[in-house]
Amino acid sequence: MDRLLIIDGSNLLFQMFYGMPARIVNREGKAIQGTLGFVGAAIKMIGMTQPTHLVVLFDGEHPNSRTELLAEYKANRPDYSQAAESENPFSQLADVRRALTFMGIRHTEVQEFETDDVAASYAYACGAQMSVVISSFDSDFFQLISENVNVLRYRGKKSVLCDVAYLKEKLGVAPCRYADFKSLTGDSSDNIKGADKIGPKTAAQLLCEFDNLENLIANAEKIPKPSVRASIIQNVGLLRRNYQLIKLDTRAALPFSLKELEYRHSGLTTNEVLAGIGLK
Repeated sequence: MDRLLIIDGSNLLFQMFYGMPARIVNREGKAIQGTLGFVGAAIKMIGMTQPTHLVVLFDGEHPNSRTELLAEYKANRPDYSQAAESENPFSQLADVRRALTFMGIRHTEVQEFETDDVAASYAYACGAQMSVVISSFDSDFFQLISENVNVLRYRGKKSVLCDVAYLKEKLGVAPCRYADFKSLTGDSSDNIKGADKIGPKTAAQLLCEFDNLENLIANAEKIPKPSVRASIIQNVGLLRRNYQLIKLDTRAALPFSLKELEYRHSGLTTNEVLAGIGLK
């Protein structure tokens, strides 16, 4: 079966920039640890998943519909515009893009929407005809997991390929109910507040009993625990807004056709890629 590997480029760049044991510079004194880690990780992911199609997506700097719903959405993220180069992952983004081009890997900065939305469009468009692997630590992608769609949490030899069974064991919910689950608990990484008194275990129990968020809201009076019942009733607007913020669909256009994403690994090593773009 064909396989599409989607790499969340911004997520991986941050992981590698901050995850390398030390700041690494080349012979000219240029910092390259983020690029070095990114290229090495991408090559290892390719070896793990053996994709026939491949794309790397980077988040763009632009307003989106989610900030219109919630002004505080992702407002907790650091502003790197004034950060020193040594503290700024984006200072190595241009080198990462050059490396991807050298490797023959399609990549783009997502316009209008977010990386999550474009990855979702690919998952929905391609999941029925091929295997799809999304590499990211962004848990929003859990809602896209299906028989043919998995999420790769890359950590070298400790990498985990998250499937339906993984999510059910970890959180007690099916992927199709993950957006409902996060609407209840909130998402601190995106600055989305959940309903009071609703933690992960309570959210999973509620969805097990009431199936989905709308059914839970419609039958809130039947919730046995008074504090939980009151929280759901008092936070209906917040819960529905959260669902709009978290739910992924097919709104985003696909930046590349599947034909354009066809990929065959050349066997290049990390050192060969860095030498090829003049970073050694």
